[in-house]
Amino acid sequence: MNVRLNLATKPLESQRKFYVSAGLVAVLGGFLFLGLGWHVYSELRAQADLRRKEQDNDRVATQLTARRKELDEYFARPENARVKDRVAFLNGFIDESSFDWTRMFMDLEKTLPVGVHVVSIQPKLEKGRMFVHLTVGAVSDEAKIKFLKAMQSSPAFSGVTLLAVHTGNQGPGNTDQAVMELNAIYTRS
Repeated sequence: MNVRLNLATKPLESQRKFYVSAGLVAVLGGFLFLGLGWHVYSELRAQADLRRKEQDNDRVATQLTARRKELDEYFARPENARVKDRVAFLNGFIDESSFDWTRMFMDLEKTLPVGVHVVSIQPKLEKGRMFVHLTVGAVSDEAKIKFLKAMQSSPAFSGVTLLAVHTGNQGPGNTDQAVMELNAIYTRS
């Protein structure tokens, strides 16, 4: 018969659970340390690349600013200013001649309701936008209101501003009850 007898003053305790859990925490801590270290290293490299790109962009911007200053000085000379004015005039002339007038009149025709007709039209091209001053005659107040609503909801005309409304001349062949003057911006090209 075997009898287990412990004669020690303190009983022997197993520390195995503590050592295993401490070792596991140490291994996980090591992996976490390595992961965070790699992340910091990657961020530092990315920031260095970003700083290098910023320096390159600053250098290019400085070169472009210097080149712009040279060109501004060149074009500010009196002999070149005349050429610049002539070029602006020719570009404006080309823009006006390349404008699609037929399409504008077709869009205006779609916008006109029954009882409204165009008395005069004065287009003006400024900075690539076509401003149109219209004088329109309407045979009734209902036609006038329909025309204004159609102009405001038209995708081709924007910025419609009613300038004046006059009573029409009731002469022979003229049945206009109202004559309207308005400005609009033709937005299709």
